Amino acid sequence: MAEELNDNHRAGFVNIVGNPNVGKSTLMNELVGERMSIITAKAQTTRHRIMGIVNTADYQIVFSDTPGVLSPKYKLQESMLNFSEGALTDADVLLYVTDVVEDPTKNAEFLSRVAKEKVPVLLVINKIDLLKSQADLEALVMRWKELLPNAEIFPTSATERFNVNNLMTRIVELLPPSPPYFGKDALTDKPARFFVTEIIREKILLNYDKEVPYSTEVLVEKFDEKDNSIHIMAVIYVERDSQKGILIGKGGAMLKRVGSEARKDIEKFFDKRIFLELYVKVEPNWRNRENKLRSFGYIE
Repeated sequence: MAEELNDNHRAGFVNIVGNPNVGKSTLMNELVGERMSIITAKAQTTRHRIMGIVNTADYQIVFSDTPGVLSPKYKLQESMLNFSEGALTDADVLLYVTDVVEDPTKNAEFLSRVAKEKVPVLLVINKIDLLKSQADLEALVMRWKELLPNAEIFPTSATERFNVNNLMTRIVELLPPSPPYFGKDALTDKPARFFVTEIIREKILLNYDKEVPYSTEVLVEKFDEKDNSIHIMAVIYVERDSQKGILIGKGGAMLKRVGSEARKDIEKFFDKRIFLELYVKVEPNWRNRENKLRSFGYIE
């Protein structure tokens, strides 16, 4: 493998951190060129640390999308915060993502740790398409220069792809010389089943309100792949019987809708025919139970 690489090959870990709902997952998907992370308008959509890998003959970038930084209210959120804080310790380049509407001093403690980072920090001010004037942008840039004086600032709109290419060019320039960390055909460190659970979870986030989406977890119990098709059986766990009733809906209509929407996206993802079976089970208080969080992959 190494013999095929040029002598100037670069590789590195580029970790994406920031508060919830600033567009980290949208940005990662644009940088990777694949849909790695689920995207919804709801906060706390990303629960795991998800890697997306970009390969060329000259470099390998291992992007890492992390959950939004928050004050944990239960054990699940503690492990989500651990994923975000872990991203500070093993980055070659750190992308701190904010947007034009959030208070720059939110989660000041995490921000002060970013300010002390020795690795290059690229500050991405996302959603600049929402600003009314250039003066507003300049004021925002000045404010961030005070908070993160060592960071390079990139005003960006991930949804409009504005300035994303320039950001990517700068990331490549900052990569250290290194052989690749993963095989050159690798797209992610996550198994296929992981993306099935994420797609199903995305449909739950889009179709239900209030506490229901945050009380659910998805586990793939069967993944039977053939040449042209995959038979998948997945269980959606909730914390209470009332949530199970809401999730299934009258005559099973809501669960059917989630299954239909998820199946279409899973077919696109794998480019195969998908047979998807969904079941709902009650697992009381799973977000605070270590054995459950371990089985769902939140604790190693």
